[in-house]
Amino acid sequence: MTENKTFYITTPIYYPSGKLHLGSTYTTIACDVLARYKRLMGYDTFYLTGLDEHGQKIQQRAEAAGLDPKSYLDPMADEVKRLWALLDINYDKFIRTTDSYHEEAVQKIFEKLLAQGDIYLGKYEGWYSVSDEEFFTESQLAEVYRDTDGNVIGGMAPSGHEVEKVEEESYFFRMSKYADWLLEYYEEHPTFIQPEIRKNEMVNTFIKPGLEDLAVSRTTFTWGIPIKSNPKHVIYVWLDALFNYITALGYGTDDDSLYQKFWPGVNMVGKDILRFHTIYWPIFLHALGLEAPTQVFGHGWYQVDGRKMSKSFGNVVYAEPLVARYGLDPYRYYILRAMPFGNDGNFTAENYIDRINFDLANDLGNLLNRTVAMINKYNAGKIEKGEASEFDVSLAEVAQTSLNNYHAAMDKFEFSVALSEIWTLISRTNKYIDETAPWQLAKAEEDKAKLNNVLYHLVANLRVVAALLQPYMHATSEKIFAQLGLIETQIELEGLEMDYDFVNPVVAKGEPIFPRLDVEEEVAYIKSTMDSDSDGAAKVEWKPEEVDLNLTKDEIKFEDFEKIEIKIAEVIAVEKVEGSDKLLKFRLDAGDSENRQILSGIAKFYPKEQELVGKKLQIVANLKPRKMMKKYWSQGMILSTESPDGQLRVCEVDASVPNGSLIG
Repeated sequence: MTENKTFYITTPIYYPSGKLHLGSTYTTIACDVLARYKRLMGYDTFYLTGLDEHGQKIQQRAEAAGLDPKSYLDPMADEVKRLWALLDINYDKFIRTTDSYHEEAVQKIFEKLLAQGDIYLGKYEGWYSVSDEEFFTESQLAEVYRDTDGNVIGGMAPSGHEVEKVEEESYFFRMSKYADWLLEYYEEHPTFIQPEIRKNEMVNTFIKPGLEDLAVSRTTFTWGIPIKSNPKHVIYVWLDALFNYITALGYGTDDDSLYQKFWPGVNMVGKDILRFHTIYWPIFLHALGLEAPTQVFGHGWYQVDGRKMSKSFGNVVYAEPLVARYGLDPYRYYILRAMPFGNDGNFTAENYIDRINFDLANDLGNLLNRTVAMINKYNAGKIEKGEASEFDVSLAEVAQTSLNNYHAAMDKFEFSVALSEIWTLISRTNKYIDETAPWQLAKAEEDKAKLNNVLYHLVANLRVVAALLQPYMHATSEKIFAQLGLIETQIELEGLEMDYDFVNPVVAKGEPIFPRLDVEEEVAYIKSTMDSDSDGAAKVEWKPEEVDLNLTKDEIKFEDFEKIEIKIAEVIAVEKVEGSDKLLKFRLDAGDSENRQILSGIAKFYPKEQELVGKKLQIVANLKPRKMMKKYWSQGMILSTESPDGQLRVCEVDASVPNGSLIG
């Protein structure tokens, strides 16, 4: 039976909420590398990317800009395409969920699911985050706000965004009907979710506690795909968006030949949207009688200097200034080398420059320069096989092992591991020069055959290195091929062998492909471009009036702030609240006639709660008292901070500040 050598890879479709940064370019470059690799391995490959353009948030932003949603979105789509062109992303199709063929196909899908009873009309009463475009049950909220009678009046999603109470007619998908099937599917397809650790999270956090039916339509806004049989409803963004992976191949149209050829494929996404792709998506497909994706890969996030990327931290990294100053290939190399498989990556300006100087300039660039220079100096540019050396066996073993490990890593999307294997071969080849000392062999005519052998092995290994780098840095590969006298601009990786008959001489003089950089100067440059929409020029003027403050709540006037009374309060006693894993009950001296009581949901961050006794904290003193858990009064709010890793710490002040002191 002939192997089906087709491969389909997709990025998530990005939400056009702003300029795409380092994190989004990681996913897109990773998929581009996979697509290029599979093509070089003889696979008929299709690569999809695009934009998710519907939803309440888009409608609100368009209205605020005085535009209709499509006019608001078109320039954003053009900007994303320009970025992908800059990064040399060789995609086969760019889908927008506003494309008419997609909208028509999703309408057909909805009506089919409705007709077969998987979707039903009901009423949604619950919590909705506009920012996340996501519904939440009360138990899923990271924090709830209650009135004095203990009734929930609001809250905060796990993302930190506010939720609002929604009561509206809605269609629901019978998600609960398929929970058992999904667990069985996971067991039967153990590599469906990668990395493996992500599967445990899906099962234990979302499925086993109870998979609830999913609201799949909205009536409170209009920017979405209308339901044909009930046009006052628009289809909920996730049911709309997920189907892009097959509508882009023609599913639901008159010509679904690409769908028949390429589906199922691989969906690569960030870990924050893995739930939608590994729970909702396979269930939707199964309900339609279609195959689930071959695999869903949920990669980590990029941090910068150990912190979450955020404009409020001033550490957002964009591709444009780095590519403009250092070239494209160093960016593509770094972004995949610095993200370890299955974990978060950490970008630092220092490490970026070090990778260029040491990995690219020293290791690879210097190996190429030395090799070309020695062949020209000792053998007039000719590459000839010669007499074997005692070091050849060890070199060949490392080369073959690196080649095998590279392919194994690429099959598992372990990009940093695959690059590490290439550099293992580069390092071993550099060591081979020191072991064989060709400059010594060149001194004696009787060692000519040994010299030719050494030079041949250097060029042969460089050819393999350049071939393996093609998916990552194909411009660099072409430069190496040219300096080695190869006429190929591309070498197939399927069946790649170390041995090769070189015909043409190397170039007369090789040019360094990666110049060394001044570390201090370049680190300063990179840091100057962070948190800007830079086109490559360093940020020279700070304009505070133009800064995006990244607010999660509406702005308030100064007179509103004056209404808030923030006091210093000393912790007199603290204890866990019976029946709650989250709440601590504080007795506080805030300079009032008597102590006050405040409940705070920080128990898990202070397992030894008694360490808080005696500390002086900041509290909102004039917050209207409310009853929590129907019996405990909370008379204010303790202020706390949240770190990028989600850890909460109370806001302390110096012990010398008197209790009851006002902040403001």
